[in-house]
Amino acid sequence: MKKLRVLNLSGSPYAMGYAHGLAYRDDIRRYTLERVELAGSPGWTGHATSRDEVLALAEACVAEHAAYAPDLMEEVRGTADATGLSVAELVITNGFTDFIDVVYAEAQQRVLTPQTADDCTAFIVPDSRTADGHGYFGQTWDMHDDSTEFVILMRGRPDDGPGFLAFSITGCVGMLGMNDAGIAIGINNLLGGDGQVGVTWPFVVRKALQQTDIDAALACITDAKLSGAHNYLLFDGTGRGYNVEAMSTHCAVTPLNGEAIVHTNHCLLPATIQRSRPRTASSQAASEARLAEAQSYLSDGLVTADDLMELTRRAPVCVRSTPPLHIESCGAAIMRPATGDFWAVWGPPADGEYEHFRLM
Repeated sequence: MKKLRVLNLSGSPYAMGYAHGLAYRDDIRRYTLERVELAGSPGWTGHATSRDEVLALAEACVAEHAAYAPDLMEEVRGTADATGLSVAELVITNGFTDFIDVVYAEAQQRVLTPQTADDCTAFIVPDSRTADGHGYFGQTWDMHDDSTEFVILMRGRPDDGPGFLAFSITGCVGMLGMNDAGIAIGINNLLGGDGQVGVTWPFVVRKALQQTDIDAALACITDAKLSGAHNYLLFDGTGRGYNVEAMSTHCAVTPLNGEAIVHTNHCLLPATIQRSRPRTASSQAASEARLAEAQSYLSDGLVTADDLMELTRRAPVCVRSTPPLHIESCGAAIMRPATGDFWAVWGPPADGEYEHFRLM
């Protein structure tokens, strides 16, 4: 079985970031150089952008990140010092799919972009719909198949703030996770047409994981100057939850009720649809198919953690790499905030076994 690499981090923000950079220096450098190059490609943004122009936009975003989460930017500075990369380059690595929205918005003429990252099928199952009375958050994380090798699990014990487990990639502060205050958060990528210089999604995820109540975590999303579009799902150990379709200029918040929430990669609400950029027909169809499959699977009965793991293994939720985009499910995670249980798998869930971790 392919076991997840676990990165244990503790101490000050800078110390955590420096340790991260030392542990995976070569991986972080390889992945970052690729991300910076892709950020200037017409296939992703609709227009060619020079490396200098890409980095200038990233530098502009650095100031927004520093204002939003100065401690997390200290963490990134530690990683930059350990790897020889710039903070701006690492901002692109962290929030690539949001940063693409920023570059896209700079174009004088906006066109359909063939490259999309159909990132994730995510769900919240409320307490009342589970066999043990404790609700779950779970999702796949889908990206280019060459991203799979960079997947890690971070176990953080910061000097100041809750401990956390975060599913991530090398060089990223965290993509989805759960803290020991019982707050879980995850994401789906959306295609935003209103990108702006601002804060990218991994910093929103980690700032939410610094909170000890779900309303404060929600404010980390709704009060942020967001650079790009993502859907965020929040769920806590008391059974409260939210789904947030967050565009750069508008957030649509839907509270969890007695039914499961499922979200994929297309907006579902009028106010966010009108701020989206067009998706290719195949990308839209793939997102709709995953949404329908997960909604059908969770439509009735009481579920267990094993049931949710099975959902992530089913087609089309478990995405297989196919040309020309070569997107796959690079991993998945299931979390139970009330008990601190966290299950994760590296690579396509249908090909691997979930590992169990605990926070509490």
